[in-house]
Amino acid sequence: MQFRHPEILYFLFLLVIPIIVHLFQLRRFKKEYFTNVKFLKELSIQTRKSSRIKKWLLLATRLLLLACVIIAFAQPFFKAKDSNSAANEMYIILDNSFSMQAKGQKGELLRRAVEDLLEHTPDGRNFSLVTNTESFWNTDIKSIQKELQNLKYSATPFQLDNLIAKVNARKSAFSKDIIVITDAAGLEQKQLKGIDKESNTYFIVPESEQKNNVAVDSVSLNQTMDNFYEISVKLSAFGDENKEVPIALYNDGKLIAKTVSKMDAKQKTMNFTIPKADFNGFVQITDNGLAYDNELYFSLSKPEKTNVISIGDAAKSGFLSRIYTQQEFNFANFPLQSLDYNQIDKQDVIILNELKEIPQALLTTLKAFSEKGGNIVLIPSEESSVSNLNAFASNFGGFQFRNLVSDEKLVTKIAFSHPLYAGVFEKKIENFQYPKTAKSFAISSASAPILSYEDQSSFLTSVGNSVASVYVFAGPISVSNSNFQNSPLIVPTFYNMAQNAQKTGIISLTIGNGLPFVMDANLAKDEIVEVKGRDEKFIPVQQILNNKVKMTFNDLPQEAGNYGVFSKERLLRHIGFNYDRTESDLRSNADLLSDYKTIDSVETVFDTLQADRTNTDIWKWFVILALIFLTTELLIQKFVK
Repeated sequence: MQFRHPEILYFLFLLVIPIIVHLFQLRRFKKEYFTNVKFLKELSIQTRKSSRIKKWLLLATRLLLLACVIIAFAQPFFKAKDSNSAANEMYIILDNSFSMQAKGQKGELLRRAVEDLLEHTPDGRNFSLVTNTESFWNTDIKSIQKELQNLKYSATPFQLDNLIAKVNARKSAFSKDIIVITDAAGLEQKQLKGIDKESNTYFIVPESEQKNNVAVDSVSLNQTMDNFYEISVKLSAFGDENKEVPIALYNDGKLIAKTVSKMDAKQKTMNFTIPKADFNGFVQITDNGLAYDNELYFSLSKPEKTNVISIGDAAKSGFLSRIYTQQEFNFANFPLQSLDYNQIDKQDVIILNELKEIPQALLTTLKAFSEKGGNIVLIPSEESSVSNLNAFASNFGGFQFRNLVSDEKLVTKIAFSHPLYAGVFEKKIENFQYPKTAKSFAISSASAPILSYEDQSSFLTSVGNSVASVYVFAGPISVSNSNFQNSPLIVPTFYNMAQNAQKTGIISLTIGNGLPFVMDANLAKDEIVEVKGRDEKFIPVQQILNNKVKMTFNDLPQEAGNYGVFSKERLLRHIGFNYDRTESDLRSNADLLSDYKTIDSVETVFDTLQADRTNTDIWKWFVILALIFLTTELLIQKFVK
């Protein structure tokens, strides 16, 4: 027990006064015998004993009464068990990602969390609140009531480590109390590393009643026919429910196709055949799960011919002309001596086909070409020097050539998950006609191989920047060194190397992925393009690259939908923007929080903090005791004879 005014306890010395008075009243009587009446003498003795007991009782009650009054004025209290944290600053991290759109017992998880904050946060309590997209520093609940009620779902996935870092970046002389409100969907162990387990961090994990969800995962161009396109719509199912999902296809707001898919697997692909014309619309499904991932917006323009040139001997480039047909490609081969460097900027893909040496001027031009979104394919010659090949590699990084090996090697492994082979194989193939090479260079690469030899070394690998890729073979693939030209892999490999340029027809971008987008556009030097949608428009970060424009959208737009890229009022291209699908899986990872403090509601958090950090005053009990002793004294005076 402690006292707020311990100096008042000196008044306890006043307890001496009633003791002195009591002793004065208990002085011995002088005996005077004036009669010999026995009865009167006995009566006097009994009266004297009764009076002495009464005075002792009165002394005790008065001492206790005075002591209780003095102690009450000293204001005793029991110190709070967490009193050292009473001055902590409060920070609230609120998850407003799309997974919080799921419904719990009392409605959508985010809306219920907002109501909980508005109802149970003390009016005078200062705190800071951080969401996926917004921050409110040093505020109170009334000041941000309107903002919380209008809080929108964020296209940015919930990343707890980033938000914790933002909170920790706020320098303060006080410690922090952190309340994290999240459904823990998509939560990973690595996101918890920034949390000190000894700190005052509380987790509130609302649970959704609905764990099943179906999302439109992606749309791809499956086949181009004379008068029609065949597009593939990929659906992803989360949860255990096996149900039928309606799928509708819209173009410019008009329904053009509709079907039903039974989700009897985790992923399902549906094909649609549409007229061969420009398409600017979306795919829509209807399910009882999350709403944000039920639509996927995309645009489909008539595929333009891809410009491909091969630099090298014409005799070694004959197989390329059979792959890059006139129907889909503008292909040409140039010997190095007759190459027009001005033509490189107009290409989409450059193939260096067994050049003995790559000139420095060409290296510089190719580096600029790659930065503008062009793909490069390097097929080394057995006569190439390692130093010259590494001079090429130094312009792109991520790989390096070593010595030439003259051992015959078989290509036995395919990276089926690599984008180069996406959609090529219906299933993984273990036994196929193994290509081989007689001579090859050893390659060390930071990237995983696309095609591997039997000794796990790379036959084909790739590195890239955000807009283009550089594909590198380990050795020559001419018929004198390899049978790769006769392998079934030759066509999809080189075909997709060219198609990976951003010119394939379907445009469907993910909001917030940070990747630049390059498109053909003849713009003046100071001309600016603008992206416009139905309710939103913005100017992206952009760079004019000769006959192309490179745009970076960052976290824009805020709303998914169909947009157009405009130069003044001239439409250059349609683009579909979509939310990231990382929030589609509603399974909670709350078990990762077993080592942390978890509490069921905001009200419980504040009650717990108040109980742990508020001193327990007990002076009132001493006032009550003083009144009891005062009453006891009055009763003694009245009833004790």
